[in-house]
Amino acid sequence: MLVVHVFVRVKPESIPEFIAATRANAEASLREPGVARFDVVQQQDDPCRFVLVEAYRTDSAPAEHKATVHYATWRDTVAPMMAEPRQSVRYSSIHLPD
Repeated sequence: MLVVHVFVRVKPESIPEFIAATRANAEASLREPGVARFDVVQQQDDPCRFVLVEAYRTDSAPAEHKATVHYATWRDTVAPMMAEPRQSVRYSSIHLPD
């Protein structure tokens, strides 16, 4: 399983809107057959920082996810909310029950 961590820092005034848009994207993403998990976490000591933890069942699932309407809507909605460009890191799962 492929696990992707997406590191995001948003503008302080955009936190509520970012959370709403990201929750909608996460919920829709979980309905994709290639998505095993889609967690969104907010840093406790810096609420402007978030990590999206995405677990994919196949190597092609991330590209399939990025081709969805809900991803494009999220990407375009949150773009002006970003305090800096988001970054992602790919991991191989050692233990992640599906």
